[in-house]
Amino acid sequence: MLTTIKSLKVSYQPVNEKNTFTNGDCVSGAVTLELAKECEMESLMIKFKGKAEVLWTERYGQTTHVYHSKDKYFSIKHYFFGGKDLRDDNQALLSNQGETYSNVAAPGCHVYPFTFQIPFLNTPSSFTGSVGKIVYSLEAKLSRSMRIPTKDSTTINFVTKEDFTSHPELMTPQHESKDKKMKILNSGMVAMDLNLEKTGFFQGEGLKVLACIQNNSTRNIKPKYCVYRKHSFFAQGKRKCSTKDLLKEVGEPIVPSATEKFTKVIPIPLDAEPSILNCSIIKAEYRLRVYLDVKYASDPEIKFDIVILPAQQVPALLGPQLAASDFGLEPFGGANPPVWGFAPPQPPADPGPLDPPPPYGAYGMYPPLTDFGNKEQ
Repeated sequence: MLTTIKSLKVSYQPVNEKNTFTNGDCVSGAVTLELAKECEMESLMIKFKGKAEVLWTERYGQTTHVYHSKDKYFSIKHYFFGGKDLRDDNQALLSNQGETYSNVAAPGCHVYPFTFQIPFLNTPSSFTGSVGKIVYSLEAKLSRSMRIPTKDSTTINFVTKEDFTSHPELMTPQHESKDKKMKILNSGMVAMDLNLEKTGFFQGEGLKVLACIQNNSTRNIKPKYCVYRKHSFFAQGKRKCSTKDLLKEVGEPIVPSATEKFTKVIPIPLDAEPSILNCSIIKAEYRLRVYLDVKYASDPEIKFDIVILPAQQVPALLGPQLAASDFGLEPFGGANPPVWGFAPPQPPADPGPLDPPPPYGAYGMYPPLTDFGNKEQ
Protein backbone atom coordinates (compact mmCIF):
# COMPACT_ATOMS: atom_id res chain seq x y z
CA MET A 1 0.00 0.00 0.00
CA LEU A 2 1.35 3.39 -0.99
CA THR A 3 2.16 5.65 1.97
CA THR A 4 0.65 9.10 1.62
CA ILE A 5 3.32 10.97 3.60
CA LYS A 6 6.80 10.09 2.35
CA SER A 7 8.63 12.45 4.71
CA LEU A 8 8.30 15.43 7.06
CA LYS A 9 11.48 17.37 7.79
CA VAL A 10 12.27 20.50 9.78
CA SER A 11 15.52 22.34 9.05
CA TYR A 12 17.06 25.74 9.74
CA GLN A 13 19.66 28.09 8.28
CA PRO A 14 22.90 28.68 10.27
CA VAL A 15 23.73 32.31 11.07
CA ASN A 16 27.49 31.89 11.53
CA GLU A 17 30.35 29.47 10.89
CA LYS A 18 30.07 27.89 14.33
CA ASN A 19 26.35 27.27 13.84
CA THR A 20 25.52 28.88 17.19
CA PHE A 21 22.68 31.20 18.15
CA THR A 22 22.31 33.68 20.96
CA ASN A 23 19.71 36.02 22.46
CA GLY A 24 17.92 38.13 19.85
CA ASP A 25 19.04 36.04 16.86
CA CYS A 26 16.45 34.97 14.31
CA VAL A 27 16.11 31.26 13.58
CA SER A 28 14.89 30.87 10.00
CA GLY A 29 14.08 27.56 8.40
CA ALA A 30 11.39 25.51 6.75
CA VAL A 31 9.17 22.51 7.25
CA THR A 32 9.40 20.33 4.15
CA LEU A 33 6.58 17.91 3.41
CA GLU A 34 6.85 15.26 0.71
CA LEU A 35 3.61 13.52 -0.37
CA ALA A 36 3.10 10.46 -2.52
CA LYS A 37 -0.51 11.39 -3.24
CA GLU A 38 -3.03 14.09 -2.45
CA CYS A 39 -3.51 14.56 1.26
CA GLU A 40 -6.07 16.30 3.43
CA MET A 41 -4.66 17.44 6.78
CA GLU A 42 -6.14 18.81 9.99
CA SER A 43 -3.16 20.96 10.99
CA LEU A 44 0.53 21.58 10.44
CA MET A 45 2.46 23.18 13.29
CA ILE A 46 6.02 24.29 14.10
CA LYS A 47 7.07 24.82 17.73
CA PHE A 48 10.18 26.52 19.08
CA LYS A 49 11.00 25.84 22.72
CA GLY A 50 13.75 25.91 25.32
CA LYS A 51 13.87 23.75 28.43
CA ALA A 52 16.14 22.12 31.03
CA GLU A 53 15.51 18.63 32.40
CA VAL A 54 17.21 16.22 34.81
CA LEU A 55 16.40 12.56 35.40
CA TRP A 56 18.14 9.83 37.35
CA THR A 57 17.29 6.83 39.54
CA GLU A 58 18.66 5.60 42.87
CA ARG A 59 18.08 2.24 44.45
CA TYR A 60 17.33 1.82 48.15
CA GLY A 61 17.11 -1.89 48.99
CA GLN A 62 14.30 -3.25 46.85
CA THR A 63 12.96 0.19 45.98
CA THR A 64 14.01 2.30 42.99
CA HIS A 65 13.36 6.02 43.33
CA VAL A 66 13.14 8.28 40.28
CA TYR A 67 14.38 11.86 40.58
CA HIS A 68 13.06 14.18 37.91
CA SER A 69 12.76 17.93 37.44
CA LYS A 70 12.12 20.26 34.52
CA ASP A 71 12.45 23.98 33.79
CA LYS A 72 10.63 25.44 30.76
CA TYR A 73 12.02 28.74 29.46
CA PHE A 74 9.76 29.50 26.51
CA SER A 75 7.50 27.77 24.01
CA ILE A 76 6.19 29.37 20.81
CA LYS A 77 3.76 27.56 18.47
CA HIS A 78 2.81 28.54 14.95
CA TYR A 79 0.18 26.75 12.88
CA PHE A 80 0.52 27.02 9.10
CA PHE A 81 -3.11 25.91 8.99
CA GLY A 82 -5.54 24.57 11.57
CA GLY A 83 -5.07 25.06 15.31
CA LYS A 84 -4.24 28.31 17.05
CA ASP A 85 -0.92 30.08 17.67
CA LEU A 86 -0.05 30.07 21.36
CA ARG A 87 2.54 31.62 23.65
CA ASP A 88 3.18 30.59 27.24
CA ASP A 89 3.06 34.16 28.52
CA ASN A 90 -0.01 35.15 26.47
CA GLN A 91 1.80 37.97 24.65
CA ALA A 92 0.81 38.47 21.02
CA LEU A 93 2.82 36.99 18.19
CA LEU A 94 3.93 39.19 15.33
CA SER A 95 1.34 39.41 12.58
CA ASN A 96 1.18 36.62 10.03
CA GLN A 97 0.67 39.33 7.37
CA GLY A 98 -2.29 37.49 5.83
CA GLU A 99 -0.27 34.46 4.70
CA THR A 100 -2.52 31.39 4.30
CA TYR A 101 -1.95 27.77 3.34
CA SER A 102 -4.40 25.12 2.20
CA ASN A 103 -4.96 22.00 4.28
CA VAL A 104 -5.22 19.96 1.06
CA ALA A 105 -1.91 19.37 -0.71
CA ALA A 106 -1.13 17.71 -4.04
CA PRO A 107 1.53 15.00 -4.51
CA GLY A 108 5.13 16.28 -4.45
CA CYS A 109 7.25 18.49 -2.18
CA HIS A 110 5.83 21.44 -0.25
CA VAL A 111 7.89 23.92 1.78
CA TYR A 112 6.55 26.02 4.67
CA PRO A 113 9.09 28.68 5.67
CA PHE A 114 9.25 30.10 9.21
CA THR A 115 11.27 32.57 11.29
CA PHE A 116 11.39 32.76 15.08
CA GLN A 117 13.28 35.23 17.21
CA ILE A 118 15.13 33.96 20.29
CA PRO A 119 13.84 35.94 23.27
CA PHE A 120 15.97 38.32 25.34
CA LEU A 121 15.82 36.14 28.43
CA ASN A 122 18.48 35.10 30.93
CA THR A 123 18.47 31.49 29.75
CA PRO A 124 21.45 29.10 30.02
CA SER A 125 23.49 27.75 27.12
CA SER A 126 22.78 24.39 25.50
CA PHE A 127 24.12 21.57 27.64
CA THR A 128 24.30 17.78 27.76
CA GLY A 129 25.38 16.01 30.93
CA SER A 130 25.24 12.52 32.42
CA VAL A 131 21.69 12.88 33.82
CA GLY A 132 20.55 16.29 32.56
CA LYS A 133 20.32 18.52 29.52
CA ILE A 134 19.41 22.02 28.38
CA VAL A 135 17.83 21.90 24.93
CA TYR A 136 16.53 24.44 22.40
CA SER A 137 14.54 22.68 19.70
CA LEU A 138 12.32 23.08 16.66
CA GLU A 139 9.50 20.55 16.39
CA ALA A 140 7.13 20.03 13.45
CA LYS A 141 3.85 18.13 13.79
CA LEU A 142 1.40 17.13 11.06
CA SER A 143 -2.04 15.95 12.20
CA ARG A 144 -4.59 14.03 10.12
CA SER A 145 -8.01 12.66 11.00
CA MET A 146 -7.94 9.17 12.53
CA ARG A 147 -4.16 8.90 12.05
CA ILE A 148 -1.14 9.02 14.35
CA PRO A 149 0.51 12.47 13.96
CA THR A 150 3.71 12.68 11.93
CA LYS A 151 6.55 14.51 13.71
CA ASP A 152 10.11 15.67 13.20
CA SER A 153 12.47 17.78 15.30
CA THR A 154 15.95 19.27 15.38
CA THR A 155 17.98 21.15 17.98
CA ILE A 156 19.94 24.38 17.77
CA ASN A 157 23.13 25.19 19.68
CA PHE A 158 22.31 28.17 21.89
CA VAL A 159 25.07 30.16 23.62
CA THR A 160 23.96 32.77 26.12
CA LYS A 161 25.47 36.25 26.02
CA GLU A 162 27.89 37.25 28.76
CA ASP A 163 29.08 40.82 29.25
CA PHE A 164 32.03 41.66 31.48
CA THR A 165 30.75 45.20 31.95
CA SER A 166 27.55 43.97 33.57
CA HIS A 167 29.39 41.52 35.84
CA PRO A 168 32.42 43.40 37.22
CA GLU A 169 33.00 40.68 39.80
CA LEU A 170 34.26 38.45 36.97
CA MET A 171 37.22 40.83 36.64
CA THR A 172 38.01 40.70 40.37
CA PRO A 173 41.51 39.34 41.14
CA GLN A 174 41.88 36.43 43.55
CA HIS A 175 44.61 35.85 46.15
CA GLU A 176 45.34 32.92 48.47
CA SER A 177 48.34 31.76 50.49
CA LYS A 178 49.15 28.62 52.45
CA ASP A 179 52.07 27.16 54.42
CA LYS A 180 52.68 23.70 55.83
CA LYS A 181 55.15 22.38 58.39
CA MET A 182 56.77 19.08 57.40
CA LYS A 183 56.84 16.11 59.79
CA ILE A 184 58.14 12.54 60.13
CA LEU A 185 60.27 11.77 57.02
CA ASN A 186 60.60 15.42 56.05
CA SER A 187 61.49 18.54 57.98
CA GLY A 188 61.15 22.27 57.58
CA MET A 189 58.28 24.15 55.96
CA VAL A 190 56.86 24.91 52.51
CA ALA A 191 54.69 27.88 51.60
CA MET A 192 52.95 29.25 48.51
CA ASP A 193 51.38 32.59 47.72
CA LEU A 194 49.20 32.72 44.59
CA ASN A 195 47.46 35.47 42.67
CA LEU A 196 44.90 34.98 39.91
CA GLU A 197 44.41 38.06 37.73
CA LYS A 198 40.61 37.63 37.51
CA THR A 199 37.72 35.21 37.95
CA GLY A 200 36.10 35.00 34.50
CA PHE A 201 37.91 33.60 31.46
CA PHE A 202 36.82 33.11 27.86
CA GLN A 203 37.17 29.77 26.08
CA GLY A 204 40.72 29.54 24.71
CA GLU A 205 42.03 32.31 26.96
CA GLY A 206 45.16 31.87 29.08
CA LEU A 207 44.60 31.56 32.82
CA LYS A 208 47.54 33.42 34.39
CA VAL A 209 48.78 32.41 37.85
CA LEU A 210 51.37 34.59 39.64
CA ALA A 211 53.15 32.36 42.15
CA CYS A 212 55.70 32.69 44.92
CA ILE A 213 56.76 29.36 46.40
CA GLN A 214 59.17 28.84 49.30
CA ASN A 215 60.79 25.47 49.89
CA ASN A 216 62.36 25.42 53.33
CA SER A 217 62.09 21.65 53.56
CA THR A 218 64.72 18.97 53.05
CA ARG A 219 63.30 17.63 49.77
CA ASN A 220 62.50 18.85 46.27
CA ILE A 221 58.90 19.92 45.68
CA LYS A 222 56.91 20.28 42.44
CA PRO A 223 54.00 22.69 41.85
CA LYS A 224 51.11 21.00 40.05
CA TYR A 225 48.03 22.49 38.41
CA CYS A 226 44.64 20.98 37.67
CA VAL A 227 41.57 22.60 36.10
CA TYR A 228 38.47 20.52 36.76
CA ARG A 229 34.75 20.89 36.27
CA LYS A 230 31.83 19.97 38.47
CA HIS A 231 28.34 19.13 37.19
CA SER A 232 25.50 19.31 39.70
CA PHE A 233 21.94 18.14 39.03
CA PHE A 234 19.06 18.97 41.39
CA ALA A 235 15.66 17.29 41.75
CA GLN A 236 13.20 16.82 44.62
CA GLY A 237 15.64 18.07 47.23
CA LYS A 238 18.43 15.75 46.06
CA ARG A 239 21.67 16.48 44.24
CA LYS A 240 23.71 14.28 41.92
CA CYS A 241 27.28 15.39 41.31
CA SER A 242 30.12 14.42 38.97
CA THR A 243 33.61 15.87 38.46
CA LYS A 244 36.11 15.59 35.66
CA ASP A 245 39.70 16.82 35.26
CA LEU A 246 40.04 18.93 32.10
CA LEU A 247 43.80 19.45 32.14
CA LYS A 248 46.82 18.89 34.35
CA GLU A 249 50.26 20.46 34.25
CA VAL A 250 53.44 20.01 36.28
CA GLY A 251 55.89 22.82 37.07
CA GLU A 252 59.65 22.69 37.48
CA PRO A 253 61.02 21.21 40.73
CA ILE A 254 62.01 23.65 43.47
CA VAL A 255 65.10 22.59 45.39
CA PRO A 256 65.44 22.81 49.20
CA SER A 257 66.14 26.23 50.75
CA ALA A 258 64.93 28.07 47.61
CA THR A 259 62.26 30.63 46.82
CA GLU A 260 60.83 30.84 43.32
CA LYS A 261 58.68 33.59 41.83
CA PHE A 262 57.15 32.87 38.43
CA THR A 263 54.11 33.21 36.17
CA LYS A 264 52.26 30.15 34.95
CA VAL A 265 49.81 30.43 32.05
CA ILE A 266 47.26 27.62 31.73
CA PRO A 267 45.23 27.69 28.49
CA ILE A 268 41.47 27.20 28.86
CA PRO A 269 40.44 24.63 26.21
CA LEU A 270 38.51 26.13 23.31
CA ASP A 271 35.98 23.33 23.57
CA ALA A 272 35.41 23.71 27.32
CA GLU A 273 31.70 24.21 27.86
CA PRO A 274 30.77 27.58 29.39
CA SER A 275 29.91 27.76 33.07
CA ILE A 276 26.19 27.39 33.78
CA LEU A 277 25.16 29.39 36.82
CA ASN A 278 21.71 30.63 35.78
CA CYS A 279 19.80 27.33 35.81
CA SER A 280 17.96 26.19 38.94
CA ILE A 281 18.34 22.46 38.30
CA ILE A 282 21.72 22.20 36.49
CA LYS A 283 25.03 23.85 37.31
CA ALA A 284 28.38 23.55 35.49
CA GLU A 285 31.19 25.00 37.60
CA TYR A 286 34.99 25.07 37.42
CA ARG A 287 37.93 25.25 39.79
CA LEU A 288 41.67 25.65 39.50
CA ARG A 289 43.58 23.50 41.98
CA VAL A 290 47.24 24.34 42.65
CA TYR A 291 49.18 22.08 45.00
CA LEU A 292 52.73 21.19 45.97
CA ASP A 293 53.79 17.58 45.44
CA VAL A 294 55.70 16.67 48.61
CA LYS A 295 57.00 13.13 49.14
CA TYR A 296 55.88 11.35 52.28
CA ALA A 297 53.50 14.16 53.25
CA SER A 298 50.02 15.40 52.43
CA ASP A 299 50.08 18.01 49.66
CA PRO A 300 49.27 21.62 50.60
CA GLU A 301 46.79 22.99 48.07
CA ILE A 302 44.88 26.11 47.07
CA LYS A 303 41.64 26.16 45.04
CA PHE A 304 40.20 29.04 43.03
CA ASP A 305 36.64 29.25 41.69
CA ILE A 306 36.74 30.26 38.03
CA VAL A 307 34.00 31.06 35.51
CA ILE A 308 34.38 30.02 31.86
CA LEU A 309 32.60 32.30 29.42
CA PRO A 310 31.72 31.68 25.74
CA ALA A 311 34.38 32.86 23.31
CA GLN A 312 33.71 36.40 22.17
CA GLN A 313 31.53 36.37 19.08
CA VAL A 314 30.78 38.72 16.23
CA PRO A 315 27.05 39.52 16.44
CA ALA A 316 25.10 37.36 14.01
CA LEU A 317 23.56 39.26 11.13
CA LEU A 318 20.47 37.81 9.55
CA GLY A 319 20.58 38.00 5.78
CA PRO A 320 17.59 38.10 3.44
CA GLN A 321 14.58 36.20 4.69
CA LEU A 322 14.81 32.50 4.02
CA ALA A 323 12.96 31.35 0.92
CA ALA A 324 11.94 27.89 -0.16
CA SER A 325 14.49 28.14 -2.97
CA ASP A 326 17.22 28.06 -0.30
CA PHE A 327 16.28 24.42 0.15
CA GLY A 328 16.33 23.70 -3.59
CA LEU A 329 12.54 23.58 -3.83
CA GLU A 330 9.75 25.71 -5.14
CA PRO A 331 7.90 27.63 -2.39
CA PHE A 332 4.49 26.51 -1.24
CA GLY A 333 2.82 29.76 -0.33
CA GLY A 334 4.81 32.95 0.37
CA ALA A 335 8.62 32.97 0.43
CA ASN A 336 9.00 35.68 3.10
CA PRO A 337 7.68 34.34 6.40
CA PRO A 338 6.99 36.71 9.27
CA VAL A 339 9.03 36.56 12.44
CA TRP A 340 7.27 34.74 15.26
CA GLY A 341 8.60 35.33 18.70
CA PHE A 342 8.84 37.81 21.50
CA ALA A 343 7.88 41.10 19.88
CA PRO A 344 8.80 43.84 19.70
CA PRO A 345 12.43 42.90 20.44
CA GLN A 346 14.00 45.03 23.14
CA PRO A 347 17.63 45.39 24.17
CA PRO A 348 18.44 43.04 27.03
CA ALA A 349 17.96 44.60 30.43
CA ASP A 350 20.76 44.55 32.96
CA PRO A 351 20.31 41.17 34.64
CA GLY A 352 21.95 42.47 37.81
CA PRO A 353 24.82 40.84 39.61
CA LEU A 354 25.71 37.34 38.54
CA ASP A 355 24.80 34.85 41.24
CA PRO A 356 28.01 33.18 42.35
CA PRO A 357 28.24 29.40 42.38
CA PRO A 358 26.99 27.84 45.63
CA PRO A 359 29.77 27.07 48.11
CA TYR A 360 31.52 23.86 47.24
CA GLY A 361 30.69 22.49 50.68
CA ALA A 362 27.02 23.43 50.54
CA TYR A 363 25.99 19.94 49.46
CA GLY A 364 28.91 17.97 50.81
CA MET A 365 32.48 17.60 49.62
CA TYR A 366 33.57 16.89 46.07
CA PRO A 367 34.60 13.34 45.29
CA PRO A 368 38.40 13.21 45.80
CA LEU A 369 40.48 13.97 42.76
CA THR A 370 42.97 11.40 41.60
CA ASP A 371 46.55 12.66 41.59
CA PHE A 372 49.02 12.25 38.76
CA GLY A 373 49.34 8.54 39.33
CA ASN A 374 52.10 8.62 41.94
CA LYS A 375 50.00 9.44 45.01
CA GLU A 376 46.90 8.05 46.60
CA GLN A 377 43.61 9.91 46.51
